[in-house]
Amino acid sequence: MAKNLYSSRVNRVPKSFVREILKATEKPEIISFAGGLPNPNFFPVDDIMQATNKVLSSEGEKVLQYSTTEGYVPLREYIANRYYSDCGITADNIVITNGSQQALDLIAKVFLDVGDNVMLERPGYLGAIQSFSMYEPDFVTVGIQDDGIDLHELEKKINEFKPKLFYAVTNYHNPTGISYSNQNRTALSEIIRTSNTIMIDDNPYGELTFYDKPHVTMKKLLGAQCISLGSFSKIFAPAMRLGWVCADKEIIDKIITMKQASDLHTNYFSQRILYQYLMDSDIDRHINKIREEYKVRRDYMIEMIKEYIPSDIKYTEPDGGMFLWMELPSDIDVMKLFDIANKKNVAFVPGAPFYIGNEENPNLTLRLNYTNSELDDIRNGICSLGEAIASFRR
Repeated sequence: MAKNLYSSRVNRVPKSFVREILKATEKPEIISFAGGLPNPNFFPVDDIMQATNKVLSSEGEKVLQYSTTEGYVPLREYIANRYYSDCGITADNIVITNGSQQALDLIAKVFLDVGDNVMLERPGYLGAIQSFSMYEPDFVTVGIQDDGIDLHELEKKINEFKPKLFYAVTNYHNPTGISYSNQNRTALSEIIRTSNTIMIDDNPYGELTFYDKPHVTMKKLLGAQCISLGSFSKIFAPAMRLGWVCADKEIIDKIITMKQASDLHTNYFSQRILYQYLMDSDIDRHINKIREEYKVRRDYMIEMIKEYIPSDIKYTEPDGGMFLWMELPSDIDVMKLFDIANKKNVAFVPGAPFYIGNEENPNLTLRLNYTNSELDDIRNGICSLGEAIASFRR
């Protein structure tokens, strides 16, 4: 087919780097630390089955029909009460989306014209980079540190570039695993409030805390100047594709218009199953089980890193979430390391997709997921990764 039939947009935006890596690691012998996958052993299959049967038997005709764009009102009320009880939020401030990934696309449609400035963390979530790229903004990046965003760089670049949007993952950041401290969040909010920038606080991992350290929410600190995103993918079931966007009513109205043009509404049947599950099951007990299991895996991966990975390689020790981040010394090229490790049947995500341009050397970083592996695989995979690293120093 002639190339000029396609839009410039579709030719400009690359395929998802991680999705392509996952295709290459589907062989059963591969130990994959690459995907951001919840562990399927902890999906509440029986409870979902019971909720599904109950919904179908009681209101089968209704739950299989079209529904409203905003989403099921009781589910939206549940989200408002559980996550935003101290923010003055109601169901009218919430739209159910196809995962928080769709929320990014809808927000971009609402706010972005070609050439608008969008601020991201450095490194930043590659799904946001890909989603926003569709709308041809100019990206501005700000480094993150052990306790959160680099406040000095942030203030300087907000004043210089005046970005429309600042996208961040403040809880158990993807890809590094770090969380913003409460002090960092407060200082960040003070800077944002002096600007016209809207902050997008994406929070898919917030429930996956290992130490139950309370974090003040950016929505609480910034009010209408913050758009908050959430997801049930990490605590319920990712296949349901249920997330949400929480924002000021004026923004919500525009998001609804964009969603009506996109897909009319998020899967209503899935919404009803989820809500029935939430009413009949103990979601907090389920989340606590996930937290315990993921912490065991994080602890064991760090233990194996200390045993098998050279001591000059830096890594994060996250307090929750699904990822840790490695920084390699200059004698190791991460793409070559990926090829060597893959031949040893272990996979990870090289750091390059998490960066815009060449502001830092992405070929010296990588991301590891610890949630979707059992302990024997973690040991064997980190051992193989250590052997691959050792091959650079013989």
